[in-house]
Amino acid sequence: MFMRKCTLYLTLSDRYFIQNLFGGVLMDCKDWQLICCYTRQKALDDGVLVDVSDFVSDFGFIVPVAVTATLFNGYILPSAKLAEAGQTSESRMIDLLVILLLKIMARPHTDRITFNVSFDVEEGEGIEPRLVQVIAAIGPGDSGEPVLTIMLPEDD
Repeated sequence: MFMRKCTLYLTLSDRYFIQNLFGGVLMDCKDWQLICCYTRQKALDDGVLVDVSDFVSDFGFIVPVAVTATLFNGYILPSAKLAEAGQTSESRMIDLLVILLLKIMARPHTDRITFNVSFDVEEGEGIEPRLVQVIAAIGPGDSGEPVLTIMLPEDD
């Protein structure tokens, strides 16, 4: 719970500090040794994140955008049955983006938005809508640039 509400930063002076959501420094970690660093680029290379930046740029997003593989494979990519019914990954991504854009316009001064999207899913022999909770979080990328990550709550 502690790390979800805090961010660990590496400063240019190779000193670490933990910052809470309100911007206050909780502790200086200058004597800590970095054990592991898993970058966003490594997550993209490993397939943990899926880069959708080119697609979402048509909707006005100017920062790199990635969705987690769990969200992408579980809800964005349609199954064969859903594809036969006319669903595409593009249309499902558009559904997500339209709702995200509406939520961003309603709360423009936040770095994290939780919202629900209705995705059609296979249910037994039929297709049923399922309301799925999604989180969009903007934060620093590998070089400190703003990046947006769209995920399921269990990916957080």
